Amino acid sequence: MKKAVVFFFLLSVFFPAQIFAQASASATVISRVTVIDPIEVHKTADLDFGNVISAYNPGSIILAPDGSRTAIGVQISTSLPGNVTPAEAEVTHGNNSYAITLPESYTLYNTENPNQAVILDDFTVEPIPGNGIDLLRIGATLNLEANQFSGLYSNPNGFNVTVSYN
Repeated sequence: MKKAVVFFFLLSVFFPAQIFAQASASATVISRVTVIDPIEVHKTADLDFGNVISAYNPGSIILAPDGSRTAIGVQISTSLPGNVTPAEAEVTHGNNSYAITLPESYTLYNTENPNQAVILDDFTVEPIPGNGIDLLRIGATLNLEANQFSGLYSNPNGFNVTVSYN
C-alpha cells in the first residue's frame, strides 16, 4: 500500500493534473436591415386667406383646412372673396406612420411697405389618407391690427411643413 501511495504522490508531483477552464465562448449573430424609401413632402398649393376688410379694431381670420373662413372682429368680402385656399402638400410615406410639424407663427409683410406686417399662428392640418401618399390640408389664423394698412401681404421665404417617420 505504501508503494501505491508513493507512486501516486510521485505521479502527482511529476505529472500534475491539468485543470481545463473555459476562457471564452462565441456565438454567431446574423445581421439584417430593411431599407425603406425616404419620406417626402411636396407643396401642391399655397395658403391664401383671400380678401379681408380692415377694421377699426384688431381681429383675426381663421382659415380651416377645408377652406372655410371665419372672421372675428374684422370682415371678409363675400362679393369679392379673392383666392381662398388652404395650403396643400403631398406626403409620400409608404405604409409608415409619420409626424407633422408646423411653425408656431409666421410673419407676412406688406409688399409695398415692409414695415407693415401680419402674423399667422394656430396652424391646423387635416391629413387625407391615400395609398402611401397622403394629402395634407393646412389652415391657420391670420391676426390683423386695428386699421391694418391695405395691400398685399406675403413672405417669399415661405414656412416649413416638416414630416418625419415616427
